[in-house]
Amino acid sequence: MIGIFDSGVGGMTVARAIEQCCPGYPLVYFGDLARMPYGPKSPAMITEYSHRNTEFLLRQGAKMIVIACNSAASTASTFLRNHYNQTVIDVIFPAVAKAAAISPTGKIGIIGTRATINSGSYEQRLQVVRPDSKVYSQACPLLVPLVEEGWLHHRETKMIVKKYLHPLRDKQIDTLILGCTHYPLLKKTIAPRIGRRVNIIDSSVEVALHLRSILEADTELRNELYAPDTPSRFFVSDIPAPVHALANTIFGRPVLLEYTDV
Repeated sequence: MIGIFDSGVGGMTVARAIEQCCPGYPLVYFGDLARMPYGPKSPAMITEYSHRNTEFLLRQGAKMIVIACNSAASTASTFLRNHYNQTVIDVIFPAVAKAAAISPTGKIGIIGTRATINSGSYEQRLQVVRPDSKVYSQACPLLVPLVEEGWLHHRETKMIVKKYLHPLRDKQIDTLILGCTHYPLLKKTIAPRIGRRVNIIDSSVEVALHLRSILEADTELRNELYAPDTPSRFFVSDIPAPVHALANTIFGRPVLLEYTDV
């Protein structure tokens, strides 16, 4: 199974993209709703949570790990790669590669949680793959709680998104990375407020495409993970009222959420 974890249900956008891009590969997902959001927490605490999440997924039979949380990817990915023999994929690299490849001018914007923005992970990786890039970052701490509450189309959400994006519009960016897996759920709100000519990079799609390329290149891993008759499972550490509807919206079908205490 492919193990995926996030601080909440936003990582289900990654799970859904992988499901569509890599059919026949069962998933085991863990959303840590009891401790979300990870963004405001310290790097040490995010790393500890990421360690616990990975241990849980491995116990469920995961043979590789996808960090579907930008806050965790920016602070804990090096620790997880050093600590485990299994393949560990994070959501940052594929999005960076795509943005660097398609940006006409190199003026790239990033929105994410405070932890992701403060880590500088996107800026550092963009400077490596595209040294001429000019990167502008904006922390958007209110967006994850709004998504988790299911406030995808509320007027208040639209106003907050507009306020967050205003500094990036002033910089005349041509490409925007959605540096949080919750944000694709707000793409229809973000797009008109950042400008029609701005390329929007959905990290959930890019990580799914990256995973597919890994499977295509590694026959042994592909054969180990391919199990079309094995059902995917979705675990959460808390089940607040809006989460069922949000999960069903993401997948376009009813999703069974199993409670677990990690």
